[in-house]
Amino acid sequence: MHDKLDLYEQKGVQEYIVWRVIDEEIDWFSLENDQYHKLAADKKGIGESKVFPGLRLDEKALLEDDLKKVLATLQAGLASKKYSQFAKKLAKLPPSL
Repeated sequence: MHDKLDLYEQKGVQEYIVWRVIDEEIDWFSLENDQYHKLAADKKGIGESKVFPGLRLDEKALLEDDLKKVLATLQAGLASKKYSQFAKKLAKLPPSL
């Protein structure tokens, strides 16, 4: 995890999620000022991307293997106003090569 984290940091990967299966933990990192900082989930155990508005992960449900709840949280985020605004911005960008 540490080597990959360092490499992603050097390459400017904006966010990075690690599921530490043995520790039963999920770490979500966001690149700020060229360094990763861990994003904290809210009180319900839901993390949300800073880079991809509306991308939400119910970390608690994932760790409990409640994939129905994980999917419901993701779908709710993608139905949010934040995501809709983000998608509109993306649609205006020129296609990349």
